[in-house]
Amino acid sequence: MAEQKRLTPGELLDASGVLKQAGYATSLVKRYDRSAIRGGSLRIKEWDYYCIIDGDIVLALTIADNSYMSMDSVSLLNLKTGFQHTWSAMGVMSLGKRGFPATSEKGDIAVEKNAYALRFENDGQKRVLTVRVDNFVQDKPLTARMVLTDAPEDSMVIATPFPQKKTAFYYNQKINCLRAEGDIHFDGEVFPFRKETATAVLDWGRGVWTYSNTWYWGSASGYVNGVPFGMNLGYGFGDTSAASENMLFYNGKAHKLDQVDFGIPQTHDGRDAFMSPWHITSNDKRLDLIFTPIMDRASRTNAVLIESDQHQVFGVFNGTAVLDDGTALQIRNLTGFSEKVKNRW
Repeated sequence: MAEQKRLTPGELLDASGVLKQAGYATSLVKRYDRSAIRGGSLRIKEWDYYCIIDGDIVLALTIADNSYMSMDSVSLLNLKTGFQHTWSAMGVMSLGKRGFPATSEKGDIAVEKNAYALRFENDGQKRVLTVRVDNFVQDKPLTARMVLTDAPEDSMVIATPFPQKKTAFYYNQKINCLRAEGDIHFDGEVFPFRKETATAVLDWGRGVWTYSNTWYWGSASGYVNGVPFGMNLGYGFGDTSAASENMLFYNGKAHKLDQVDFGIPQTHDGRDAFMSPWHITSNDKRLDLIFTPIMDRASRTNAVLIESDQHQVFGVFNGTAVLDDGTALQIRNLTGFSEKVKNRW
């Protein structure tokens, strides 16, 4: 097991647009500046993604600026009934004009169109997410408003280089265990999210990506023994020799793991069996989980030069997670997701 390198405060990129330091942190200690990027204006990718879960109901929201294209997305899932639908809208040559904040700590991002509106507002104390899609599915509108509060002291932050290109990098923060409160209105029903049970994760991504990548990401937030607990697990892209993005969160504090493996089962002909139980483990023997799938939010896009094959599988985690001090937590039916995504983008 290699030593995990901590990021130190300072600029993210040097004068040549190369990542100054690779490693991890528990807050955004490096300063992101889009104008310092030298990796090509069409390769810059910025996004904010929220996934909010209360019981069987999942709401996922994305606003993204991938420079040559923009993407707005709303997903609603009911893990009990089996309903799932993802609505998306794409644009061309956004080129940073969406004005993403350079930090997750404060700032707003909003998209207003005739047929839909997405707004993520953050005043530094709370995040207010509002959604309007006039034709979410079958001419049925969807509206939602969520208020996210109680951001924990620690989050997962990683700065990852790509060996294929010196000016490519990924600067990422995942904030687990946000408390959520609000409601969704869809198809004559109201789905309330209660602060006592609803949790959210923010995936805040900024960077210059290489063309072809595969990533694995798992996330869950909830409670263990009545204490807020979350996990961020991932691997697959870039050079992670300086640090992995694997962390546990317990009562607001981060506990660093080394490398993980999702143990996705295979069919007899070598394909991923996403809906069979996964065995998720870490090489430091601190994580041993069975992930039991409930629903695969799968999508595939093939537009010649752009291809995406996504399997975001929602389910429950059961097993053991060990904190930095050796405390072994028993994880019981913790709802979250694990995904495998292949992109040529």
